[in-house]
Amino acid sequence: MKIVLDTDVVLSSLFSRRGASHRLIRWLAEAFSSEQRRFNVVSNTQIVEFSAVLNRKEHLERSGLNHVEVEAFIDALVLISFRQNISFLWRPFLKDVNDDMVLETAFNANADYIVTHNLKDFNRVESTFGIKVVTPKMLLKKLGVES
Repeated sequence: MKIVLDTDVVLSSLFSRRGASHRLIRWLAEAFSSEQRRFNVVSNTQIVEFSAVLNRKEHLERSGLNHVEVEAFIDALVLISFRQNISFLWRPFLKDVNDDMVLETAFNANADYIVTHNLKDFNRVESTFGIKVVTPKMLLKKLGVES
């Protein structure tokens, strides 16, 4: 199984330790730590996006983290993920160019799931590309993991 996380999932994982986004990131880390299994896929464009969004002043204040801690978090997420080069571009397919970046990563990685809090933003993805679009809570339920 391969999944691609939308930036909103990564961001919300920093805001609440009790939320499904945080639990999913923990599950990914535990799977890597215990079994050396990678499920998440990231591209260079996503890594740049994660850094830009997570390091916004309002997000640093809300998360209680500083720039160094955020970058360490992103580095750790990249470490437990597959790195995907982008060979096929689908822009523009979705309304938001940042969502297209997530789609391109998922398509190029032959991912099974895009995980996002904004299902409606990816409404044509499953019918066109066969990639399921789910929330963190939905994926955790499919995995049999309590959130």
